[in-house]
Amino acid sequence: MDCRTATRSRSGDGKRWSVERVRPSGRCVIRVLPVPSGPLGPNAAAVHAEFARFGLGGEVFSSELPLVAFDVPADADFGAIQQLLADGVTNGWWSYEVGCGTEDWRTATPR
Repeated sequence: MDCRTATRSRSGDGKRWSVERVRPSGRCVIRVLPVPSGPLGPNAAAVHAEFARFGLGGEVFSSELPLVAFDVPADADFGAIQQLLADGVTNGWWSYEVGCGTEDWRTATPR
């Protein structure tokens, strides 16, 4: 199962089990790691603040490794998010990777 698939699940033994693919979800995952010596420092909260306007949910690996994983919904403004990611690299704020990207993500135009 990849992160772009919505599934039906059932519970059992205190666990959730995926039992059926329902449809592609269109969601993407991006991971952003702030540059420790950059303007944001190793501050995951500062990374979250930069992306707040997009309403993205995310989680941080740890304070020692402030890698932020963002869940990007299918209806997000992919082009604007890509532009912010590129600007952050140019400005020395972070590096990033796309952990799971859809065709819509790959064909979006940064703006």
